[in-house]
Amino acid sequence: MVVIDIKVDGEEKTLYMDGKLNRSIENKVKPKIHKKDFDWVWIVDGPEGSGKSVFAMQLGKIVDPNFSLDRVCMTPNEFTKAILKAKKGQCVIFDEAFTGFSSRASLTEINRLLVSLMMEMRSKNLFVIIVMPTIFLLDRYVALFRAKGLFHVYLKNGRRGRWCYFNNKKKKLLYLKGKKLFSYKEPRSRFRGKFFDTYTINEEQYRTKKSEALMKKSRSTKAETYKFHRDILFWILHKILKHSYTKIAKMCKENNYKVDRTTIYDAVMVKEKELLEEET
Repeated sequence: MVVIDIKVDGEEKTLYMDGKLNRSIENKVKPKIHKKDFDWVWIVDGPEGSGKSVFAMQLGKIVDPNFSLDRVCMTPNEFTKAILKAKKGQCVIFDEAFTGFSSRASLTEINRLLVSLMMEMRSKNLFVIIVMPTIFLLDRYVALFRAKGLFHVYLKNGRRGRWCYFNNKKKKLLYLKGKKLFSYKEPRSRFRGKFFDTYTINEEQYRTKKSEALMKKSRSTKAETYKFHRDILFWILHKILKHSYTKIAKMCKENNYKVDRTTIYDAVMVKEKELLEEET
């Protein structure tokens, strides 16, 4: 472990970091970003309560000493704004990127957002960390070709503070071999380390921001669940029971639910496409 002095809200604080990891950041990552005109994307994943967000913020603070809470993003909208506002070489973290989003459509939209912002990250030489439950939810392009590596944070004997690192080559093999069963067994990581539960931003403000974001995601998820079941019913009425879109709209109106035939048609077409994708 190496001892690093950092500042949080103007106050001195001590951060302990694995020596090999710190040397890699100082000798490889930072020069690539600040001197060689590259961006850098890292994935940090792990189970809930493993400390992956704390570890990600430690990485962010070492690369970007001015890293602050306003560049810890909890929602797709926050992440987009932070990327567009960020200055060259700054760190932006998309924290819990996929947490709270249950539907395939939501996951797809977040992946599309990440892909669409990659050019902006590149042009600004940004250091971006995506924190998520598992890399296997990530789009292939981002996972295989844009992310430089993966830190898998895990618990040992119920205690947090452990990570193992998959470099670019091993990360690709892991994604391709492990995606089907969500397995991290192959290939084996030889670069492992520990970290302490040290916040590099204001902990209380971070917890408040995270709590508010998860509450918003929960409300969003309920709306998505309602829409999912509604669209399934539309599909059954049209495809299985052979009702026309006009008749379905009339049935809904008779039961005090106003919806036009175009909305019903769109819902059925989307569901049809999803079912076809599941078969292929």
